[in-house]
Order: sequence, then C-alpha cells, then structure tokens
Amino acid sequence: MAYNRPPPPPPPSSRPPQSQHPSPYQGSDRPPHPPPTPANTLLLQSFEWHTPSPHPTTGQSHYVHLTNLLPSLVENLGITHLWLPPGCKANDPSGRGNGYDCYDLWDLGEFDQKWRRETKWGSKEELMVLLEKARELRVEVIWDAVLGHKTAGDEIDLGEDGSGVWAVEVDGNDRHHELCPPKEIHPWLKFNFPGRLNPSNSNPASTFQWNATHFSGVDWCDREKRNAIFKLISDPATHPRPNPSQLPFPIPGRADGGLNRFVRFAEKVLPRGKQARRPGRGWAEDVDQSNGNNNYLMFSSIDYTHPTVRSDTLSWSRWMITTTGISGFRLDAAQHISRSFLRDFIATSVSTHRDHHAGKDPFIVAEVWTPEVANQNTFLDGVTPSPDVLVRVFDTPLLNNFARISADVVSSSPNADLRTILLNPSDPAHASLVSLRPTQAVTFVANHDTQAGQSMETPISPDLKVLFYAFILLRKEGTPCVFWGDLYGTQGPHGVGPACQVPTGDGGRSTRSLLPTLCLARNLFAYGEQRDYFDESGCIAWTRAGTWDREGCCVVLSLGGRWTGKRMWVERGRGERWVDLLSRRRVSVGADGWGVFEVKGRGAGVWVREGAEGVTRFAGGLEGMGRE
Repeated sequence: MAYNRPPPPPPPSSRPPQSQHPSPYQGSDRPPHPPPTPANTLLLQSFEWHTPSPHPTTGQSHYVHLTNLLPSLVENLGITHLWLPPGCKANDPSGRGNGYDCYDLWDLGEFDQKWRRETKWGSKEELMVLLEKARELRVEVIWDAVLGHKTAGDEIDLGEDGSGVWAVEVDGNDRHHELCPPKEIHPWLKFNFPGRLNPSNSNPASTFQWNATHFSGVDWCDREKRNAIFKLISDPATHPRPNPSQLPFPIPGRADGGLNRFVRFAEKVLPRGKQARRPGRGWAEDVDQSNGNNNYLMFSSIDYTHPTVRSDTLSWSRWMITTTGISGFRLDAAQHISRSFLRDFIATSVSTHRDHHAGKDPFIVAEVWTPEVANQNTFLDGVTPSPDVLVRVFDTPLLNNFARISADVVSSSPNADLRTILLNPSDPAHASLVSLRPTQAVTFVANHDTQAGQSMETPISPDLKVLFYAFILLRKEGTPCVFWGDLYGTQGPHGVGPACQVPTGDGGRSTRSLLPTLCLARNLFAYGEQRDYFDESGCIAWTRAGTWDREGCCVVLSLGGRWTGKRMWVERGRGERWVDLLSRRRVSVGADGWGVFEVKGRGAGVWVREGAEGVTRFAGGLEGMGRE
C-alpha cells in the first residue's frame, strides 16, 4: 500500500484556529438549553423509468410497496422527503408513460377514465394510505406535478365555425420559424373528463372543461393524420403575419396572411431578436429560449395566458395541499412553462401550505435541464415570488461535471481532476449551482431521465458512483436526492443492479451496495462546519466538525489506482481511534488532532470516531476490521 506521506505534524501554534473547527459545547460552555441540531434532509426519488406496479386488485401496487417500505427507509437510510411519481390520471393504460402523459390533474386514481380507474401507481385509496403512513413517520411527500402539457383529448376540436383550429407548422429547431401558411387543423383538444364530470359525481373539485383556446401547440393533426409541431394562432384574417413594424425594414406579406419568398429568406438571415412575431396567440415568451422558443415540449402544450387555465391550475395546487396533505411539488419540465405562471403557482402553494401547516413552507423543486448555471439562476430569479420563499432546482451542471470527470477517468485522460467537481476555473459557465446557491440546489447522481436508454442518458462509470454519492450526501451544501434505480437497481432493456457495489469480503462473488451506508452516514455523522482539502487532482477530502449534539466525519475521495491517504486535522476525537464505515479500516488520530485517513484507488472513505453513537448500526458492528 502506498499513500502520499504527510509532513511531520506542525507545532500547536500552527494548528487550524478553533474558529474554523467549532468544537462541541463542553462543561461550563454548554448553554443551559441548547437547541437540537435538526436531522439532515434527504430526498428519495421513489421510482425509476421501468418500475413495475401491479394492478391494485393484487394488493401489490407501487403505492402499497412504498407504504410497506417507508419505515425501513426512514430507520435505515434517514429518508426525510419522498418524491412520488406523477400520480394524476394519464393516457396510457399500460403505464409506459409513468404519468408524464398527463390527462386529468384532478383524478388521482378515483374515476373510470382512460380505460381504468386507478393510475399506474395505484388507486387514490392506496395513495391516501401511503400519505398517512408518511405523516406518521414525519416524511414529507413531494408530488411530481406535470403542468406543461396534456394528452389524449376526448374529442376533436373543430373550432367555433366547425372547420378547424388555426395553426402553423413550425421548425423543431426554431419554433419561431413557420414552415407553411396558416391553415385549419383538427386537433384532439376537447377534454370533457366524462368519467369525472358525470351525474354520479355530484360535487366535482373542478368543472372546467378544456378546448383548443386553452393550448398553445399540439403534435398531431387528425385531418392530415400526421405528427408535427403545430403552433396554434389567432385567425390570420385579423392577426396577419408578418408585422412590418417588428422588422428593421418593411417586408410585404401576402393577402392570405402567409409568407412570401423574401420573408422566408429574411427569417433565416436576420438576427433572431429582429424576426417578425405573429401577433395574437402563440408561444409564451418567458421560457427557455433554446430552439428559438422552448415553450413547446410534447403532446398538447398548455397556454397559461388564458385566465381560466391559470385559475383552475392554481385551484388544483390548493386542493392537492389541503386534501392530500402533500408537502410540496416537483415541477416537471419547468423551463418549458411560463415563468410568470410558475411564480403565481409557487406563491399560491406557499401561501396555502403555510396556512395549513403552521407557517411551514413547502418543498418546491423544479426540473431545469441546462449545462449552464446562468440559465438556472435566471429561472430561479424569475419564478421566486418573494425573498422569503425558497425555490430549488436540480443541479444539472453538477451532474454534467460528474459525467465529465467520469469520461476523463474512463479514457485515462490527464484532465481528470476532482478539484473541478464544483467549478472548473477554465470553464466558469459550467459551474455547479451548489457552489453558487447552495440552499437552492438539489444535487443528484442519476434519475429516471438519465438512466440508460432515456432521453437525458448521462453515463457515469459504475465504480465512480460511490465517489459522487459520497460527495452529495456528506457535504454541507445542497439537498441530495437518491435515485431509486441506484438504491434497488433498474429494470427494462438496460437494467442493472444497485449502484456502488463492492465485494462482501467473504471470499465469494457476492457484493453489497455502499449507498445505504452513505445515506445512513449522512443521517448520523454529516454535521457541523466543513473544511476542504482540495489540493490534489486525484484525491480530495473534507472534514465535518460536528455540533454539540451531532457527530462529524472525515471524507476522502480518490481517482487513483492504488491506496492513498489524506492528512487532516480534527477537533473532536483527538487521540482516539477512527473507523472507515466503508472499508472497515481503523486509524489512530494523534493527540494534536492530526491523522492520515486512507482510501483505496477509485474509492471513498468515510471516517468517524470509533466510539461515536451509531457506529454499531453499520455492517457487522464494524467488527473484524482490517489493520490500522
């Protein structure tokens, strides 16, 4: 075994000042009634893309499975928040869309619609049992809210005159670029909800029925029997395009409201900001601007400029909080939704939750896929209704940094550098959100979109996942989210077992996952001030000092191919033995507080005081550890 041997311990005068490593209160320094340190937050995504959910008649739906599993998740992993999959009525009865093909927000598996009563995940009754169990265990449930689109309308909408709905086909790479003159299409945009809005349901939570005026775009024209991106527009007779005042010089249109050849050329060569915009209905402008305008994502895109649409969706947020008791929302595909509407949605959710939960704020986290942190900052600034409201987003720039480092390691690139995990000085645009806005970052290593075969597949070397999970779980900044597929394995055509696997050490081929160990370590030992040792490209480390009532830890991550060590100083536990929860090795820390904490190549080490409360909860009580 080899490691970077440290220099001799420094004299006491050169030790890190205690202000950098606050010690636990001792003796007369202890306040008479110190407030307890709250447990660390840990969010679990409770599904992967191919999670099965047997029919409720079997008593084995995913809701039932989660209800039975929840006590163990709390006790053995320290889960505090549970992200449920989209549980509103969807289109596909097989459940292949997992609820993201949303049909009716107001049906939680209660009404006979779209070929079945329950959702893929179970019935409303099973959902309510799960939510009651979560309240009993003080677990906050986060609802996956699909607000950007609907799918599978009940009837074709032929417009007021019965001839169709005005639309233009647009370029998928530039949604402002129209590919044809205005025409009337036949979209499936009448949502009547016959299973919910019928005489047998005498008091529906919402009576709103949708039609084409409530949408901005669709992907299917039944008249033409084909898919495309169709932007819904106002009648071109009253709202023609182009509008010459929006261009740098007059460009003639055609009598039918279409585009002449010069206009088509101008649209391609003029700067995007100077292209004509068709007046009247169209895309929301306060959205992500990739693809010219990224308001449209899929299916039938909802138009939140319509006052009734806004009102009904805001009422739904109040209804969900007051009738189910959920503790927050995950905002699906948030970058495609009007920021002004999301700001109102968040404000309504916060106000309602505070009123019904003794002033406590809900947990709001948005999905905003982007490699550039500036885009996430812009989104957060645009949707936060007031300074006293905390809105979070998933830290996709950090995930990209994980993937970049993984690719460098796999290719044996000399650029592999753990010191750039938060911020690469040569590429500041791709800094992680957690490095800039730690309270607003939800950190993650994988999810249902990044797993193999999915739309945002993000390959990460299996032997490096333990490093990245240790990074998000044991640091002070950010709120970590653990992926169901990494905890229990994924199914489907690219299925794999649980992540962070290591040999059990019994001489056979059996393995165990270190991810549950890391989760429990967060719950028991990841507290107090943090000191970083980011001084080597292949090995970084940090210490957590602990608090008066919670333990700290030392964490070492290594990309190298052999054992290495990091010399670090600790306040608590001087002169004591420390143990690595992952490798089961021991080390003695000197009376001066300095110790060398070792880790194997491409591995992680999580060191805690051997006498710390909770150590015996780990594998084998940490008995039979290796030599010091």
